[in-house]
Order: sequence, then structure tokens, then C-alpha cells
Amino acid sequence: MARVLLRNVDVTFTSRRVKQKPADATQASEDRVSGGLIERQGSTLNVRAIRNMSLLLKPGDRLGVVGRNGAGKTTLLRTIAGIYPPKRGLVAVDGHIATMFNIGLGMNMDASGYENIRLAGIVAGKTPREIEGMAEDIIRFTGLGDYLDLPIRTYSQGMAMRLKFACATAFDADILLFDEWLGAGDAGFQTRAKERLDDMVKRSRIMVLATHNVKLMQAVCNQAILMHEGVIVHRGPVDEVIERSKALGAS
Repeated sequence: MARVLLRNVDVTFTSRRVKQKPADATQASEDRVSGGLIERQGSTLNVRAIRNMSLLLKPGDRLGVVGRNGAGKTTLLRTIAGIYPPKRGLVAVDGHIATMFNIGLGMNMDASGYENIRLAGIVAGKTPREIEGMAEDIIRFTGLGDYLDLPIRTYSQGMAMRLKFACATAFDADILLFDEWLGAGDAGFQTRAKERLDDMVKRSRIMVLATHNVKLMQAVCNQAILMHEGVIVHRGPVDEVIERSKALGAS
């Protein structure tokens, strides 16, 4: 069974080459900015991207994540994916994860579309026969035709996005993590993408979508969280969270 659990999680990024403040360089200080909480101590600067976060997601959850730029949305996704280790707390994830953070992540830009389909299947732990079977579905969904014989670096952003999305949703990943991806593409693609996601959620999968696109979140999510300075300040129905986010200027 798919599950995502974060318990009292802190994620901090540290830099040791920071020019000291002239007045009180030897004392610790804190600055609050849109990117989270910055702590300065001497020549060390710590950015607390996620602070004391607890979150539980279960099968069927489609979570929208909203917040101002730098609120910690992408950091949360990458923490769930295991890219960023927590400085403190517990991160427990059960199930296979598929991520869509950017075009290049998880794709070989010099390989062809067909080769990237096979690569996605291998990463998902599928057998050659299973990959061959799912490849037909991916080819049909993308509509890329002969372009699949060409390297990904020759694709437009929209073409690469269609292939990435098709691969991420073709191999029965338990947990889908999206960062603004579904907002791209024409209306026809977004409709087909929503239908594809709905089909996956019916098979008890988890989806987390970080986005500024209110209409998109209302269409594909069944709950949401509002993040501010690395903290979840509200969780509830999508429309309720959107209203809260307006007060923070986050939507």
C-alpha cells in the first residue's frame, strides 16, 4: 500500500561563505524572507527550507501544494522523493515514486524518445516484455510519431513534457510528484492528462502537485496545503486553502 509520512521534518541548506554583518557578526540572527527562514551565525548561513513538518498521505489522496515562490513547495517534493535528506525528523515512503520536476530529470537528452521509454521502464523495475507492452500506450498518448526516433534535445519543451508525463504515468508508479508540470500543454493535452491521472488515482495511487495554477488544482486535487516559510500553515479542502492563500499573496 502506498504511503507518505513526514514526522517533525527539518530540511536545511548551509553555506559557509557568507559575508558577515558588520554590526553583530559574532551573534546569531534570523531573517524572514519569501524563501524561508534564514539563520546567520558568523560566516555560516542556514536556510531552513522546511521546518518541523508533519504530513501523512494515503492511497487516493491528490494533494495540491500552494505558497509563494520560495515557500518550500519544491523542497517538499524533493524530500518525499529522497533527493533532499532531512536534517531532523522522519521521512517514510512506501511505494514506487515517479517524479516530474523538470524536463531533464530522469531523461537522457542525447537518447531518442524510444530509448527514453525503455530507460523509464528499467528505472521502474519492469521486465523487457512489460516495457514493450507499455511502450505502445506511451507512443499513442504522446502522438509524437517519427519524432520518437530523434534525441530528446531536439524536442520542444511541450514535446518533451508530453513524453515525460506519459512515461511517468505509464508504469504504475504508486506515488506521483509534479511541480507545475500539468499547467503546460494545450487544452487538449490537459484534458487527456487529467483523464490519465484520474485513472491512476482510481487504482489507489498518491499524487502531490505543487502549482500556482488555481484552476488546475481545483480540477485534479481533492485536498491542499498552504506553505509559508517552510511550514504548513493550513490543510483542508482545495477551495478553502485557496482562499487562505490569497491573504498571503500566494495565489
